[in-house]
Amino acid sequence: MSAYNVITSDFVNLSITSNSSHNSYCVERRFQKGITIDEFKGKLELVTGGNPMTMKIEVYDKNDKLICKLDDGQRLLGSYPIDDGMRIHVIDNFSRTEENLNNVEKFEISEEEYAKRTGTVKAFLEKNKLGKYNEEEMKKRAEEKKQEEEAEVAAAQLCKVGDRCEVCVPNQPKRRATVMYVGKTEFKEGWWIGVKYDEPLGKNDGTVNGKKYFECLSKYGGFVKPIHVKIGDFPEEEFNLDEEL
Repeated sequence: MSAYNVITSDFVNLSITSNSSHNSYCVERRFQKGITIDEFKGKLELVTGGNPMTMKIEVYDKNDKLICKLDDGQRLLGSYPIDDGMRIHVIDNFSRTEENLNNVEKFEISEEEYAKRTGTVKAFLEKNKLGKYNEEEMKKRAEEKKQEEEAEVAAAQLCKVGDRCEVCVPNQPKRRATVMYVGKTEFKEGWWIGVKYDEPLGKNDGTVNGKKYFECLSKYGGFVKPIHVKIGDFPEEEFNLDEEL
């Protein structure tokens, strides 16, 4: 059993960037925190086209500050201080070298031929029964995902538009708000709670990617997962603006 443990929730939503020019865009993906960094590299290979054997991974917070580097292949992803909204930057010098060889004819291989080769990432995962090649592990992940989805739905059903609440997102201060939207969205999968904060501590006005989900002033709106919303008697806090300093 690994000496490392997942320190937060089971899944995390991350933005992925790469030093490869043909993958200079930023994409968002959802990952299970119970996977090892070696398995994580295999998933990043599909996103960035990088080589898991040569890639280096850096983690940046929401202020674009470098937090840590994922350099222990056997350590669990969730044992690092990673939270929703952070950015994973993949540095792959092997890929960069390939880009400089513009005049070299590209080598292509079919999936059937690739499957027959030894020494590949796929062969390594199959031999060691990692990731999708571990039937027992895949069943466990599927069950965990199902349980997470059921818990998310149950938490969402406790919320209704107009409810007062307290938003408790890990590593962020508690914020009081009013529930303005409950349901699924177009910008991310799963259930989301749209809230209007009592103070301008949000990210929007109830609109995301051009779609209006609810009305509120700019910087007062936000969307959070149901598990981070606590419904209750949370009156608006009074701020004495006339108080002398």
